[in-house]
Amino acid sequence: MAEVTLERRVEWYDTDAAGHQHHSCIVRFVEAAEAELMRQHGLAWLFGRTPRVRHEINYRKRLWFGEVVQTNLRLRRVGTTSMTFEFEVRGQEGVAADGELIIAHAPPDASSSSPWPAEVVTAFVGEAVAK
Repeated sequence: MAEVTLERRVEWYDTDAAGHQHHSCIVRFVEAAEAELMRQHGLAWLFGRTPRVRHEINYRKRLWFGEVVQTNLRLRRVGTTSMTFEFEVRGQEGVAADGELIIAHAPPDASSSSPWPAEVVTAFVGEAVAK
């Protein structure tokens, strides 16, 4: 399935008073990878239509100011109205965080989630599945 890896540096604003990453920077790293994955598949127009349903993060190691990290985001499942991604954020000492992100398809004017448009399914899993 679809996958992307981004490299970023832990910036000053990513850290907390203890000098290591603030918990929220992992979310930003994952969302940056998600945005890149959508762009790579011609789906940037989905921005604003994919609310988070569930986000789980396991913090494994600390990341420090200036450290270069790689965020790998992999699409694990495309459902009727949701997608499940798994991710891993690696620093110099190995896996710093991993987890799962589930998003839903919900157009801004909709009162609930709705099925993914065929072009989204096709972009991620191919023609055979979209039919």
